[in-house]
Amino acid sequence: MSKDEFTLALRNILGAGGIGIKRFKAAGAEYVGAIASLGYFAHLKRLIETPVSWQDILLERLKSGRGSAIKGQARGRRLEDGTEQIVNKVFSDVGFDKRCRFVGASGRSTEKADFAIPSKEDPAILIEVKAYGATGSKQTDILGDIARIAEQKRHDTHLLLVTDGTTWSQRINDLRKLVDMQNRGLIARIYTQRMFDDLDDDLTELRRTHDL
Repeated sequence: MSKDEFTLALRNILGAGGIGIKRFKAAGAEYVGAIASLGYFAHLKRLIETPVSWQDILLERLKSGRGSAIKGQARGRRLEDGTEQIVNKVFSDVGFDKRCRFVGASGRSTEKADFAIPSKEDPAILIEVKAYGATGSKQTDILGDIARIAEQKRHDTHLLLVTDGTTWSQRINDLRKLVDMQNRGLIARIYTQRMFDDLDDDLTELRRTHDL
């Protein structure tokens, strides 16, 4: 469990307020009980009673260093792969470019996007995929990324955002800004993994709209 995941889990149990040293000093028994309910003490007991080799130490150092980043990348890849399956289902005969730089409205500049349909040279539909859950260090970047895409795209190009991750509940203001961009028409629609059926239906309708 990453730091962000632990923070979210602890807040879900303790409720409103902080989860730092002040909370522990004010309600130590409640705080320890919350940690116990997450199974941490049982896990620590297993660790203490397990013989340790140098290989185990090296593996744990890897987990504590790059482990969270690798975990986050895996989650992002799952969301992107799921999105690509739907895009491929709807547009396999039309074609699309992925992880590319599409040509902007001016025809002289480009911007990055995860999917450009039917091509990066003439995109009718743009899809950006952002997944978070293991680390929150790049979550604010999503606002800048989406704003740059919205600024560069043509007015008749539909921009879709697919995003998910447990740590969004800790960044409600960022999510509100994205919803505001959708309300202003900069983003056509925002999807989560649970909305993949909606994404499939909307892409099918957009294909008809753009006569692709």
